[in-house]
Amino acid sequence: MDFHELLLHRHSIRKYTGEPISADHVKLIIEAALTAPTSKSKRPWNFIAVEDKEVLQKLSAFKPRYQASVADATLAVVVTADPEESDMFAEDCAIAAVFMQLQAEALGIGSCWVQVRGRYAEDDEPSENVVRDILGIPYSQVVECVVTFGYSAENRKPVDPEKLRWDKVHIGSWRAE
Repeated sequence: MDFHELLLHRHSIRKYTGEPISADHVKLIIEAALTAPTSKSKRPWNFIAVEDKEVLQKLSAFKPRYQASVADATLAVVVTADPEESDMFAEDCAIAAVFMQLQAEALGIGSCWVQVRGRYAEDDEPSENVVRDILGIPYSQVVECVVTFGYSAENRKPVDPEKLRWDKVHIGSWRAE
């Protein structure tokens, strides 16, 4: 599958089979994050790979709507960053997270980005604090997101290129409708 086909086939997957991901594939997914470009090559991010089912179950409480996808994932990677290292930490985290998702898709592994920063658990506790407390993340780190991974238990159709929103593209300057 070429890169364009990979983009058309990648979807957020929230239901997983439970089949284990090999250590080699986990390494490739993490390695993809480590190759991601960052502003001024600061690399402010950190990654916490979680495979323990008990910990995944505890983590799932950070965002009620996504509890099942986190608890049922085979792997979750928590993406954090030190905002003191770079004012572009959120963008740097986002790029690394997407690199992991694209690598996973190339390996036939589904994934889903679950936002943490700025979100809340059921009891109105900031999601960051829930994740931080479970994993022992220092307060110097912002918890940006959790990316879940696993073999897909969903059948999703590729994106139809005919349905792309080309009306959102402006060439040379903003184009009024």
